[in-house]
Amino acid sequence: MTEQAALASAQRAYIGLGANLGDARDVLRAARDALATLSGSRLVVCSSLYRTAPIDSSGPDYLNAVVALDTRLSPDELLAALQAIEAAHGRERPYRNAPRTLDLDLLLHGDAVQDTPTLTLPHPRLHLRAFVLQPLAEIAPALEVPGHGAVGALLPTVAQQGIERCSGAASQDWTDHGPT
Repeated sequence: MTEQAALASAQRAYIGLGANLGDARDVLRAARDALATLSGSRLVVCSSLYRTAPIDSSGPDYLNAVVALDTRLSPDELLAALQAIEAAHGRERPYRNAPRTLDLDLLLHGDAVQDTPTLTLPHPRLHLRAFVLQPLAEIAPALEVPGHGAVGALLPTVAQQGIERCSGAASQDWTDHGPT
Protein backbone atom coordinates (compact mmCIF):
# COMPACT_ATOMS: atom_id res chain seq x y z
CA MET A 1 0.00 0.00 0.00
CA THR A 2 1.38 3.41 -0.92
CA GLU A 3 1.79 6.16 1.66
CA GLN A 4 -0.86 8.16 -0.17
CA ALA A 5 -3.34 5.27 0.04
CA ALA A 6 -2.48 4.68 3.69
CA LEU A 7 -3.27 8.32 4.51
CA ALA A 8 -6.54 8.32 2.55
CA SER A 9 -8.45 7.82 5.80
CA ALA A 10 -6.36 10.41 7.63
CA GLN A 11 -7.80 13.43 9.39
CA ARG A 12 -6.36 16.93 8.98
CA ALA A 13 -5.05 18.11 12.34
CA TYR A 14 -3.75 21.58 13.15
CA ILE A 15 -1.08 21.97 15.81
CA GLY A 16 0.07 25.19 17.44
CA LEU A 17 3.77 25.43 18.26
CA GLY A 18 5.25 27.90 20.70
CA ALA A 19 8.43 28.48 22.69
CA ASN A 20 10.00 31.33 24.64
CA LEU A 21 12.93 29.75 26.49
CA GLY A 22 16.33 28.77 25.10
CA ASP A 23 16.85 28.76 21.34
CA ALA A 24 13.14 28.84 20.51
CA ARG A 25 13.62 28.78 16.73
CA ASP A 26 15.78 25.65 16.82
CA VAL A 27 13.42 23.92 19.25
CA LEU A 28 10.43 24.74 17.05
CA ARG A 29 12.30 23.45 14.00
CA ALA A 30 13.14 20.20 15.82
CA ALA A 31 9.53 19.82 16.94
CA ARG A 32 8.27 20.44 13.41
CA ASP A 33 10.68 17.79 12.11
CA ALA A 34 9.50 15.35 14.81
CA LEU A 35 5.89 15.96 13.72
CA ALA A 36 6.92 15.21 10.13
CA THR A 37 8.09 11.75 11.18
CA LEU A 38 5.12 10.68 13.31
CA SER A 39 3.83 7.25 12.37
CA GLY A 40 0.74 7.33 10.20
CA SER A 41 1.12 11.05 9.62
CA ARG A 42 2.32 13.50 7.00
CA LEU A 43 3.27 17.12 7.56
CA VAL A 44 1.30 19.13 4.99
CA VAL A 45 2.21 22.78 5.54
CA CYS A 46 3.84 25.13 8.06
CA SER A 47 2.87 28.72 8.70
CA SER A 48 5.48 31.41 9.02
CA LEU A 49 7.00 32.07 12.44
CA TYR A 50 5.40 34.84 14.49
CA ARG A 51 6.67 36.75 17.53
CA THR A 52 4.27 37.63 20.35
CA ALA A 53 4.48 38.91 23.89
CA PRO A 54 3.43 36.44 26.61
CA ILE A 55 -0.28 36.49 27.48
CA ASP A 56 -1.22 36.00 31.15
CA SER A 57 2.43 35.15 31.79
CA SER A 58 5.92 36.57 31.96
CA GLY A 59 9.26 35.94 30.32
CA PRO A 60 10.67 36.63 26.88
CA ASP A 61 8.57 36.94 23.73
CA TYR A 62 7.28 33.73 22.17
CA LEU A 63 7.89 32.37 18.72
CA ASN A 64 4.73 30.72 17.40
CA ALA A 65 3.59 28.83 14.33
CA VAL A 66 0.89 26.42 13.21
CA VAL A 67 1.33 23.27 11.16
CA ALA A 68 -1.20 21.11 9.33
CA LEU A 69 -0.75 17.38 9.66
CA ASP A 70 -2.65 14.59 7.94
CA THR A 71 -2.78 11.77 10.47
CA ARG A 72 -4.37 8.41 11.12
CA LEU A 73 -3.67 8.88 14.86
CA SER A 74 -6.74 9.44 17.00
CA PRO A 75 -6.93 12.76 18.86
CA ASP A 76 -5.78 11.09 22.10
CA GLU A 77 -2.93 9.26 20.34
CA LEU A 78 -1.81 12.49 18.70
CA LEU A 79 -1.98 14.34 22.03
CA ALA A 80 0.25 11.66 23.60
CA ALA A 81 2.73 12.04 20.72
CA LEU A 82 2.76 15.83 21.15
CA GLN A 83 3.39 15.51 24.88
CA ALA A 84 6.25 13.07 24.20
CA ILE A 85 7.85 15.59 21.82
CA GLU A 86 7.44 18.33 24.44
CA ALA A 87 9.06 16.13 27.10
CA ALA A 88 11.96 15.32 24.78
CA HIS A 89 12.62 19.07 24.60
CA GLY A 90 12.55 19.63 28.36
CA ARG A 91 8.99 20.86 28.73
CA GLU A 92 8.09 21.35 32.37
CA ARG A 93 4.73 22.40 33.78
CA PRO A 94 5.54 24.13 37.09
CA TYR A 95 2.43 26.35 36.92
CA ARG A 96 -0.23 27.51 34.47
CA ASN A 97 1.12 29.72 31.66
CA ALA A 98 4.73 29.26 32.77
CA PRO A 99 7.43 30.17 30.23
CA ARG A 100 8.29 27.08 28.22
CA THR A 101 10.92 25.45 26.07
CA LEU A 102 8.18 24.01 23.85
CA ASP A 103 4.40 24.07 23.74
CA LEU A 104 2.50 21.89 21.26
CA ASP A 105 -1.26 22.39 21.27
CA LEU A 106 -3.67 20.19 19.36
CA LEU A 107 -5.97 22.88 17.97
CA LEU A 108 -8.24 20.85 15.69
CA HIS A 109 -8.47 17.22 14.62
CA GLY A 110 -10.78 16.92 11.62
CA ASP A 111 -14.28 17.84 12.74
CA ALA A 112 -13.81 16.29 16.19
CA VAL A 113 -15.53 17.97 19.09
CA GLN A 114 -14.38 16.51 22.38
CA ASP A 115 -14.36 17.57 26.02
CA THR A 116 -12.63 15.12 28.34
CA PRO A 117 -10.38 15.65 31.36
CA THR A 118 -7.32 15.28 29.09
CA LEU A 119 -8.37 16.91 25.81
CA THR A 120 -10.77 19.57 24.59
CA LEU A 121 -11.33 19.98 20.84
CA PRO A 122 -11.37 22.42 19.32
CA HIS A 123 -8.74 23.93 21.60
CA PRO A 124 -10.75 26.02 24.10
CA ARG A 125 -8.82 29.28 23.56
CA LEU A 126 -8.05 28.92 19.84
CA HIS A 127 -10.53 31.65 18.87
CA LEU A 128 -9.17 34.08 21.49
CA ARG A 129 -5.47 34.14 20.57
CA ALA A 130 -3.85 36.06 17.73
CA PHE A 131 -0.75 33.86 18.04
CA VAL A 132 -2.92 30.92 16.94
CA LEU A 133 -5.37 32.61 14.57
CA GLN A 134 -2.84 34.60 12.52
CA PRO A 135 -0.63 31.63 11.56
CA LEU A 136 -3.71 29.41 11.15
CA ALA A 137 -5.25 32.00 8.82
CA GLU A 138 -2.05 32.02 6.79
CA ILE A 139 -2.34 28.31 5.97
CA ALA A 140 -6.14 27.76 6.16
CA PRO A 141 -8.11 31.05 6.12
CA ALA A 142 -11.45 29.41 5.25
CA LEU A 143 -11.11 26.69 7.90
CA GLU A 144 -14.21 26.44 10.09
CA VAL A 145 -13.66 26.24 13.84
CA PRO A 146 -16.61 24.29 15.25
CA GLY A 147 -18.80 26.62 17.28
CA HIS A 148 -16.90 29.78 16.27
CA GLY A 149 -16.85 30.20 12.48
CA ALA A 150 -14.17 30.67 9.84
CA VAL A 151 -10.63 31.45 10.98
CA GLY A 152 -10.40 34.49 8.70
CA ALA A 153 -13.59 35.95 10.17
CA LEU A 154 -12.23 35.51 13.72
CA LEU A 155 -9.08 37.58 13.11
CA PRO A 156 -10.70 41.00 13.71
CA THR A 157 -11.70 39.89 17.22
CA VAL A 158 -8.00 39.60 18.20
CA ALA A 159 -6.70 42.60 16.24
CA GLN A 160 -5.66 44.40 19.45
CA GLN A 161 -3.19 41.62 20.35
CA GLY A 162 0.33 42.38 19.18
CA ILE A 163 1.79 39.88 16.72
CA GLU A 164 4.65 40.21 14.27
CA ARG A 165 5.55 37.90 11.40
CA CYS A 166 9.24 37.01 11.65
CA SER A 167 11.55 37.68 8.75
CA GLY A 168 15.24 37.30 8.04
CA ALA A 169 17.31 35.05 10.30
CA ALA A 170 14.40 34.41 12.66
CA SER A 171 12.43 32.67 9.91
CA GLN A 172 15.24 31.29 7.74
CA ASP A 173 14.58 27.70 6.64
CA TRP A 174 11.46 27.48 8.83
CA THR A 175 8.97 26.41 6.17
CA ASP A 176 11.46 24.05 4.49
CA HIS A 177 10.50 21.03 6.55
CA GLY A 178 12.15 17.66 6.64
CA PRO A 179 10.73 14.29 5.62
CA THR A 180 7.09 14.11 4.58
